[in-house]
Amino acid sequence: MNDSADVEAAHLRVAELVQGLHNRPDADSDTVVAELAEHAAAEIPGAQYAGITLTRNAKHVETPAATHHWPLLLDKIQQRYLEGPCLTAAWEEQTVHVRDLQTEERFPNYRRDALAETPIRSIMAFQLFIADESLGALNVYSEEPDVFGSEARTLGLIFAAHSSVAWNSARREAQFRRALESRDVIGQAKGMIMERYRVDAVRAFELLRKLSQDSNVPLSKVAADLVAQAQTSNGQTG
Repeated sequence: MNDSADVEAAHLRVAELVQGLHNRPDADSDTVVAELAEHAAAEIPGAQYAGITLTRNAKHVETPAATHHWPLLLDKIQQRYLEGPCLTAAWEEQTVHVRDLQTEERFPNYRRDALAETPIRSIMAFQLFIADESLGALNVYSEEPDVFGSEARTLGLIFAAHSSVAWNSARREAQFRRALESRDVIGQAKGMIMERYRVDAVRAFELLRKLSQDSNVPLSKVAADLVAQAQTSNGQTG
């Protein structure tokens, strides 16, 4: 992949792959991240397995997607010691390459347990740019040492960039859908209160907000409960 035409072809292939995934009607954020990991394992030269590492703070590590249980176990080891190549890629905004765990010196605790508990020998981790307070990395793994070269690095960086965009977009759409659903439920609850107590929309919303404050329950949850209770009552009376 030294030729610029090869790089451009790889870039277009990954872009089309991610666009196709994102345009699917069932592509929620969980689906997107799971399939991104599967495609990374298949597309990045040398990769046998892939996973996504997510850290929301300095002490908690998640694996929202993995193609095998080895990435899950390796993230548990990173959680155990708060060290490892995937966390370093996420925290320090860089690509981390472990050529051979047998000779790796940067992560001694991780290295020891990874060699003892998994067959993984080489790792390449690419930072993901997550549009909230989370930090993440796209990681590929192999049971063979020193399998990730310049082609894997180039395609991995391209893949991570497109994956970040697709994942962030899917998450924003999910948040938008939840907001619309919440607004619809609040509107239904307001309508019920207006009809039952003969008040206007402003007064109905004030009543909902007071219920939320007094019970220390989010307004959308209060509204959903009221709607659900009304539907249950109507079903019983029907």
